[in-house]
Amino acid sequence: MQIVEVPLQERYSIAIGMNCLSEIGQAVKPLCASTQVVIVSSPPIFRRFGGSIQRSLKRVGLHAAMMVVPDGERAKSLRWASALYDRLIRGKYERGATLVALGGGVIGDLTGFVASTYLRGVPYIQLPTTLVAQVDASIGGKTAVNHPRGKNLIGTFYQPALVFSDVAVLRSLPKRQLVGGLAEVVKYGVIADAGLFAYLEEHCGELLDARSGPLEQIVFQSARIKADVVVKDEREAGLRRVLNYGHTLGHAIEATTGFRRFHHGEAVAIGMQFAAQLSAGLGLCDDALVSRQRKLLERIGLPAVLPARLDQQRLLAAMALDKKVKGGQWHFVLPERLGRVRVEPVEAARVRQILAAFARERAAHT
Repeated sequence: MQIVEVPLQERYSIAIGMNCLSEIGQAVKPLCASTQVVIVSSPPIFRRFGGSIQRSLKRVGLHAAMMVVPDGERAKSLRWASALYDRLIRGKYERGATLVALGGGVIGDLTGFVASTYLRGVPYIQLPTTLVAQVDASIGGKTAVNHPRGKNLIGTFYQPALVFSDVAVLRSLPKRQLVGGLAEVVKYGVIADAGLFAYLEEHCGELLDARSGPLEQIVFQSARIKADVVVKDEREAGLRRVLNYGHTLGHAIEATTGFRRFHHGEAVAIGMQFAAQLSAGLGLCDDALVSRQRKLLERIGLPAVLPARLDQQRLLAAMALDKKVKGGQWHFVLPERLGRVRVEPVEAARVRQILAAFARERAAHT
């Protein structure tokens, strides 16, 4: 297995391998203060992987109970957090208990939020089963639930004890989930590693075919980039904000469509293309970067234009609630060149102007 260390005050590792889920018990056992383990998952993920993980934990003497929540973003709510608290309290789970998040970013965020607040904090472990979770959501300790008016508005910073990624599980993903996860990898290429961006351009077909070697390569490289940023800025006081490239408009798209119409990666892809166009409009990058990013997103199968029937005023209102708004100005992550971005305050009038132009591009592009 490849290991990426995250040397924070509470140091942990990101373990990345192929066909390694059967080893999860041995990896988890040294981290558990008691035999109490709770696996949080969604029905389809539990059906596919839950039994084998429970057996692996049982072989090393850990007693793993299952708590299943609905599939999708609707589980990432205070309602379902409360349901997990109820189960933990009824089961008399103590501070030595360990929670295990088995699933994608929604499960990881919800489980981490509950772990950070139950009994003022119990350990949790990430077992990410989607590409977006393996390259991004499971790493860095951001936990959250959604509010009806915005995504991730209620949350904590709380690092996992371990991230354990079996890249082989990605081969079972629906194509749309795999494609959506690649949006986050494109993000890393733009913000930190032009070589990774070029690798995506060269190996796009193999990645879409879920070839093991290229998948393992992009998971490792993405984890390395994310860990490096998190170590330098754990609580998003400065540098870590670059990880939000594309997320300001992306989160607004998700919120205004009720977290149902778009997968996270699809919304982020649209947000990245808008951010690149905003950057070009401000004179911070050239049109070649905007075009190159658009072509890669489209080759992957991701949207790169603002879809029809999205109300611009509602999008702007949702962006105004974003956590990156400071002093009445929106702070956008804007590319200067591939591998380098900056966080820049942008006046609302300028954002409205370029968003309108971005919406008009849809007709021209199609």
